[in-house]
Amino acid sequence: MGTGRWRKSSYSGSQSACVEVGSLAKRVDVRDSKDQTEVLCFRREQWRTFLAEIKYSD
Repeated sequence: MGTGRWRKSSYSGSQSACVEVGSLAKRVDVRDSKDQTEVLCFRREQWRTFLAEIKYSD
């Protein structure tokens, strides 16, 4: 994602094992805060679908 802004999950607190999300115009990037070299990239529609699925899953 380069120079974009990353946001840490609010559930992470002060721990170092965190998920970070970066948002660009057409995609959302996700990475592990401990290993920032690997980044998963999602189209915005894919990210919304993913969030909807995990929000309503049991």
